Amino acid sequence: MSGEEEPEREWWEDEGMPWKKKPGRADYACLAWFGVIAVFSLILIPTRAWLLGVAPDWLAMITGGRTAVAASGAIASTGEMPHWPIVLIVASVLSLKFDWIYWWAGKLWGRGMIEVWAGQSKRAARNYDRAERWAEKLGPIGFLIAYIPMPLPLMQVVFVLSGASGMSLKRFLIYDYIASTLWLIGYFALGWQLGEGAVAVLDWYAKIAGWVAIGLIVVVFVTSYLAQARKAREKAEKQG
Repeated sequence: MSGEEEPEREWWEDEGMPWKKKPGRADYACLAWFGVIAVFSLILIPTRAWLLGVAPDWLAMITGGRTAVAASGAIASTGEMPHWPIVLIVASVLSLKFDWIYWWAGKLWGRGMIEVWAGQSKRAARNYDRAERWAEKLGPIGFLIAYIPMPLPLMQVVFVLSGASGMSLKRFLIYDYIASTLWLIGYFALGWQLGEGAVAVLDWYAKIAGWVAIGLIVVVFVTSYLAQARKAREKAEKQG
């Protein structure tokens, strides 16, 4: 009948959700892990700025970050970091700490998470579409290319598509570990080559690292407040 109203959609059928079915325990758990990534990244913004100046070796081992590994290489070249092999090994393992979540999202929801990210804006849609085309052409080599700093979300797409394509977690972690470790060794070697010049810069940065961290904390809180205020304003406008 033409006068019948369409049945009300369930909350989990919203276009902003990555799944195409009623979510179960695994879906909730995977989505919660993405929340953990977001919180960890937020906390790490000021922490990274501070540790890079005062303890780049600890930063490298906590995050597996390439900048911290390069800084560790520079310090190691001066003989001030005799434990650098441990730093490099731990960093190579910890660099994978959250990557499996993207694989899991692909296994659970296929392209669902990519569609959520792409739906944020027209620009995001173009970037993710381009990244998908790259990932499909590159195959396993995409793991190595994904670690190149570029204005494309290639890494997330490669990881999600790995799960969506049916790749086993074991193979995923092997590919990811090899690619990440090769890049970290390259960054460590670069830092080693820069040597004392880079250490001098780090020593200077250490003097202001605390202030930089405080500044970033202020930026995070102000940005979060403005974002919440904007969402509240948009919600009020829709209701009005």
